[in-house]
Amino acid sequence: MASILGVLAFLVVLGIHTLIAAVMTRYLRLRLATTWGTAVYVAFLVPVVLFVSTLVFSGPLGIGVNLGTPTAVLAVMILLPGTLGVAIDLLYVEHPDEYELPEPAE
Repeated sequence: MASILGVLAFLVVLGIHTLIAAVMTRYLRLRLATTWGTAVYVAFLVPVVLFVSTLVFSGPLGIGVNLGTPTAVLAVMILLPGTLGVAIDLLYVEHPDEYELPEPAE
């Protein structure tokens, strides 16, 4: 049985992973003017960063609960926060083209 502290730490790690995925997706959408670049970035680079973060949090720091199988870890610690982060960026944050930026000073 998982302790309350372990479950709370697990939820904090999920929140951090969701924040990482949302910020990485936002950064790319601001920097790239392509659709395919964003899709490739979100599909390959964001999960790698979340995987490394999972290794750091669950390995040396020992944060989280035992999920049992590697498939459950992949689904809960990488796919779920990645999907939530991308959804937050795409659905709840304004598109980068809608921002009015000042003209650069000469």
